[in-house]
Amino acid sequence: MGSIPDPGELTELTQPSFDEFQRQTSLMTSCTLLWKELSDHMNSLEQNLMRQSEALKRKIETLDSETKASLESLKKRELSIEDSVKIAMNRVEFHTRAAVKTLNDDVEDNPDGEVDDGDGLLQLLKSTCLKMEAKELWNFVTGKKKEIDLLREKIPIALSECVDPARFVMEAISEVFPIDKRGNERGNDLGWACVLILESLIPVVVDPVIGKSRMLVTPSVKEKANEIAETWKKSLEERGGIENVKTPDVHTFLQHLVTFGIVKKEDLELYRKLVVGSAWRKQMPKLAVSLGLGYKMPDMIEELISKGQQLDAVHFTYEVGLVDKFPPVPLLKAFLRDAKKAASSILEDPNNVGRAAQLAARKEQSALRAVIKCIEEYKLDAEFSPENLKKRLEQLEKTKTEKRKPAAVPANKRTRASNGGPMPPAKAGRLMNAYVSSFPAPPAFVRSPSHTQYPAAVPAYPSPPAMYGSRSPPTNPYAYPPEAAPPPLAGSYPGAPMNYPAYGGYGNGLAPAYQQAYYR
Repeated sequence: MGSIPDPGELTELTQPSFDEFQRQTSLMTSCTLLWKELSDHMNSLEQNLMRQSEALKRKIETLDSETKASLESLKKRELSIEDSVKIAMNRVEFHTRAAVKTLNDDVEDNPDGEVDDGDGLLQLLKSTCLKMEAKELWNFVTGKKKEIDLLREKIPIALSECVDPARFVMEAISEVFPIDKRGNERGNDLGWACVLILESLIPVVVDPVIGKSRMLVTPSVKEKANEIAETWKKSLEERGGIENVKTPDVHTFLQHLVTFGIVKKEDLELYRKLVVGSAWRKQMPKLAVSLGLGYKMPDMIEELISKGQQLDAVHFTYEVGLVDKFPPVPLLKAFLRDAKKAASSILEDPNNVGRAAQLAARKEQSALRAVIKCIEEYKLDAEFSPENLKKRLEQLEKTKTEKRKPAAVPANKRTRASNGGPMPPAKAGRLMNAYVSSFPAPPAFVRSPSHTQYPAAVPAYPSPPAMYGSRSPPTNPYAYPPEAAPPPLAGSYPGAPMNYPAYGGYGNGLAPAYQQAYYR
């Protein structure tokens, strides 16, 4: 029989085996954790790849859809060319026959260009357009500025009678655009007429099949339109740069680009500067979109706000649907605050002591009218009630009216000369155009010749004589009979209310004077 092992020997044999088991168990646990981490990471990668794959799939589907839509549009445009050209050719042939008939007929046109109603005006415009008499159209339109709404309605109808309306319009406005050729007669702003005629051309040259996406302008006319645009851009340097070009010229240039479809991507920065510089013009937001500046609108709006043109910014935000990003009410309130500060600075200006109150009131009135109109236009009454603004406007107008009224002096009030002498003769006031006062004779006020927009000062009254006889003083100390109103004093202003533009003119005390009749 074998011998029984000693317990000590058993301990020595089992101890290393237990340590090894622990090491193996720990290793297996680590491997399990590592495998779990790797498994989780792989699952995460797989999910990310799936998401990216889905996004890529959606993009490919979108591109396929857009490509398909573009191809269909191109196919439609290609198929519509024949129909569009046929319609255009028939139209040209019809108007050519009508023009020849008009020239052959012995029709006596009104030599003075006077018309009694809209139908008469339309017939005269049609006759001019049929004969392609560009200069006659220009002279007629520029002479009918008071009937601009009627012209806007009738000119597109008349232009549709032209054989080549696009070329006809370029010839009509060539007297002042791209270069003003009037010479010594220059100075009258005729930009309104250019914009009106260019706008009226758009519905005439729109493709009758696919609409505004294609203009029926011949390549030769489009080339000529490009030359005109380049000529105008070169003239900017002669005018002193973008900052010195007049807003009517800018408006005409931008409308020319849109009307003839000659917008260039490389000139977008120029367009942006021109639009921002003339942002107070009512049609600028729509023109900016038509020029392809829609994606730059947020930056343009922020630039307008930084320049204190919050009201213009509101119009731009509504045009491109950025009202949520640029809420209009805070902008309007900021605009009013700035206008009030500007009015206060005018009052503190030592160079405008005589007219400071008038200019300050005018500045605030202009701002109030513009904001009230904006609130009504965009229906912001619930967020910004215009009632307080209207009350403030009425208060300013009332104050303005009261300041115009001369101080009332009782007619039967007798005053003695300052030296205590006898009373003046009863008829002295009427005979000598003088009156006696206890104060020294007022000095004559002479208005600066630069302020020609106000009436000239009334000549000063002659100084009263030092001593008078013993007769009674005049019953009316003024030189005018009771039934006649006294003339305006030297510092008075016109009684009729000023006509302000809807908005604009933020850099000075006066709002820019421009005709709004031809702005929609």
